[in-house]
Amino acid sequence: MVMNMNLDRFRELPIMGILRGIQLESIEPMVEAVLSSGLQTIEITMNTTGAPDLIRRAVKCAQGRLMIGAGTVLTAEHLKVALDAGARFIVSPMLVYDVVEYCRDNEIPVFPGALTPQEIYNAWVAGATMVKVFPSNLLGPDYIKEIKGPFNNIDILACGGVTAENIRAYFDCGASAVAFGASVFREDWLKTSDFKSMNNAIRSIIAAYKEP
Repeated sequence: MVMNMNLDRFRELPIMGILRGIQLESIEPMVEAVLSSGLQTIEITMNTTGAPDLIRRAVKCAQGRLMIGAGTVLTAEHLKVALDAGARFIVSPMLVYDVVEYCRDNEIPVFPGALTPQEIYNAWVAGATMVKVFPSNLLGPDYIKEIKGPFNNIDILACGGVTAENIRAYFDCGASAVAFGASVFREDWLKTSDFKSMNNAIRSIIAAYKEP
């Protein structure tokens, strides 16, 4: 039996990669590039063509070395398909109550998206493992700091515009984790299978996170 996402392991390196638009033949080299970069957590978005097969292939290639989840989960049907494919955590761009409730009741880590204080509160009360503040780049790290004032007990995953240059600011302002996507898994690099550039970009982000 495959276990769900290990949250203790995630909190040790609280950085998530978001894969969107990847091709099946790129999964194996991508998994190896991610692993060699040091990243431990990736999601594959359900609005990528063939997402269930991509998740299955990634899980098979990773053999437990990566924590692999599904992103852009918008419906209960998406959720079932993602879990059947082997996803071990769930991410959404907004709060989908039945998705969060199912994950909460079955101890599956779930990261629903929110932006306003009301949305963030609603997602947390519904049972979010962390609330994905998205798109965080519109308001920046200072917004996270303001949110953590009244909501100091809510774990925040900052998503959108996270770079090696600003990652420390997000954590310093109270984020519990961050996620990045197209800035690293760039469309041109995917098209040319430039896994070395992706690997280097991820390494830079992790190194910046670990800087004192």
